[in-house]
Amino acid sequence: MKIAVIGAKGLPPKQGGIEHYCAEIYPRIVAQGHSVDLFARSSYTDCRWFDNYGFQGVRVISLPSFDFRGIDAFISSAIAAIAASGTQYDIIHFHALGPSLFTCLSRLTAKKAKIVVTCQGLDWQRAKWGNFSSRLILAGEKAAVRFAHGLIVVSKDLQSYFLQTYGSQTVYIPNAPANYAESDPNFSYGTSLKLMQGRYILFLGRLVPEKRPDLLIEAFCKLKPPGWKLVLAGGISDTKPYVSKLLNTVAENPEIVFAGELQGERLAEIVRGAGLFVLPSDVEGLPLAMLEAMREGISVIASDIPPHQQLLNEQRGILFQAGNLDSCISCLDWAVNHPQELAIMASNAQKYVELNYSWEQITAENLKLYRTLLNSSATIKISEPYSMRIAGVDSIQQTSSAVVVKKAVISEQITVSEK
Repeated sequence: MKIAVIGAKGLPPKQGGIEHYCAEIYPRIVAQGHSVDLFARSSYTDCRWFDNYGFQGVRVISLPSFDFRGIDAFISSAIAAIAASGTQYDIIHFHALGPSLFTCLSRLTAKKAKIVVTCQGLDWQRAKWGNFSSRLILAGEKAAVRFAHGLIVVSKDLQSYFLQTYGSQTVYIPNAPANYAESDPNFSYGTSLKLMQGRYILFLGRLVPEKRPDLLIEAFCKLKPPGWKLVLAGGISDTKPYVSKLLNTVAENPEIVFAGELQGERLAEIVRGAGLFVLPSDVEGLPLAMLEAMREGISVIASDIPPHQQLLNEQRGILFQAGNLDSCISCLDWAVNHPQELAIMASNAQKYVELNYSWEQITAENLKLYRTLLNSSATIKISEPYSMRIAGVDSIQQTSSAVVVKKAVISEQITVSEK
């Protein structure tokens, strides 16, 4: 198969779940004899327009992009959709809802290709976007439902959302944790930050409003757990004013450390040395950072949004009420004072991730969907429900009302494809 990938910033991954996701599955797909072109943004790759280079067998093509907040992704995705129409691809795979706005272009111009969209989260809900950008992203969501032959979601909550909102069946294929590098057993980098192993709380993720690092900072400052520090590690994503405000809030607090964006050995060292991993987000798809912490055996506390519940229910971690400062403080206080109970939860979580989340399985399921779309008749390609089961997780069953709505969507899609 010849596969085009649209929506990722580029490779190798620097930050962002989509880039890490692509870095895991597409080299594996290439290793099985397929061809993958990933259309990237020149603002991310630092390459000239239309230059290309290899990443573990994946050809990365650098397209024009512009450093305008909220517009860069749309411009590069539109150009990518046009560029992909000039090559005979079997599959054109869009990642994220914003870029999916241009599935209509691929559907109309690359008529032999099958269009796939992976939704990692409802991006229009993210606080960093203004009203105009949020509307464009929501339009991308609707375009994905209408024009994609296959729609993949990474959590059961997203699967429920698309079924209830659009009557649309989706393919549930979750994320998996990345493989960390070997780390320094002497904890040298952590020591340079004046940290002690097992005695700091870690926030790992982009410093954006919807991930609520501000809530965690406030909870930590009010609780003041003796002998503990708070480490915030992550990059900036169109949120410089927000990050500046965070820095001003904690500038005089020596117990809070901003580690910046970490990669490789340093990232592995800081995660493995943490006593607690906390993710207070209001919006997530299925967070890779949390899966990685769970796989490493780190105890986890998180807000009680549905994707976090999916990962931490059944004594695999602690959940607090999303956006509730007092609830967050209470859970942090319990956690630092109950290390034995927390260790049991961490062990449960580690076993759960090892059993349920594998990049090999995820790669196989993506390829299975590709083959299903390519080998089926036109109507089945668009409408036939496709789902996976992992470790006893059942896909949501199609209801009679969903069938009626889906038939309407199919009719519209076939009409568009015939024009």
